[in-house]
Amino acid sequence: MHPDVLTVLNINDPLTRAIEAGHVHDVFQKGGEELARIRREALQELVSSGMSNTQIGELLGMTRQRVSQLLKNGPAPERAFLGTDTVTVVVAGKVESDRPDPQPVVAQDDLVAYDHLKQLARTLSLDTTYEVVPSGGFVRLNRDNLVVLCGPRHSPNLREVIESDEAITFAKDKVGWHLVDNRTGQTRRSPMDEGEPRDFAYLARLPRPDGKGTFLYAAGIHAVGESGVINYLEQHIGEMYRTLKKKRFSAIVECEYDPESPTREIISSRLVTDYYYPAGA
Repeated sequence: MHPDVLTVLNINDPLTRAIEAGHVHDVFQKGGEELARIRREALQELVSSGMSNTQIGELLGMTRQRVSQLLKNGPAPERAFLGTDTVTVVVAGKVESDRPDPQPVVAQDDLVAYDHLKQLARTLSLDTTYEVVPSGGFVRLNRDNLVVLCGPRHSPNLREVIESDEAITFAKDKVGWHLVDNRTGQTRRSPMDEGEPRDFAYLARLPRPDGKGTFLYAAGIHAVGESGVINYLEQHIGEMYRTLKKKRFSAIVECEYDPESPTREIISSRLVTDYYYPAGA
């Protein structure tokens, strides 16, 4: 019997025992989902290497039919691109200064992006929660299963991490914010500034300051760009995970939105750069 179960079993107080049993059960349930995902991914890799379901079954002591079933059951391998447990999504908030009790308010574009990300996570058997960080606030980056949808101008410590990317830079001049592809020298300014319903956005997996992992980051030159990134993930997360796994990378995404839609729904999205990798990634 698992040591955690034995610990709960030996608790005398029934209330405490019930509470702890619930906690351990939840951990086991989530762990079981992740193990099912890991097994499915491993089986897919064996199939990709040229092995048949029959050969795999013989090695694992199961039938060919059972192998076929396991290849279809459990969370999709690509869910690991977002996380392995409840995903925390950080969005920026602007403080309403005209209220007696000013609170950070999230822009509609950010809420739309979060809603689409939440739906994507749900299809991958992941729950989500979100946090609002006021402009100029501190984002707690040293944690697992973190996605940040927040422009660099909103958080000083986030801006420092973004600046560690040598391939792509967020920059600002007299004209405004823009993205610079340092590999090609090309500058990407938002077509929105000229009245076109298009934007560019930065997508990256960046290092946590504590050096113990990474977090997924997306930010448009304008907020609608974040919805463009989520739209791209909705269509390509499977191939992105097969290509990138959990490696650090950065890229620029272009999106087009419907100017007649009250929520500026995304019509299309595409990569306009390669996936750039830092040295050693």
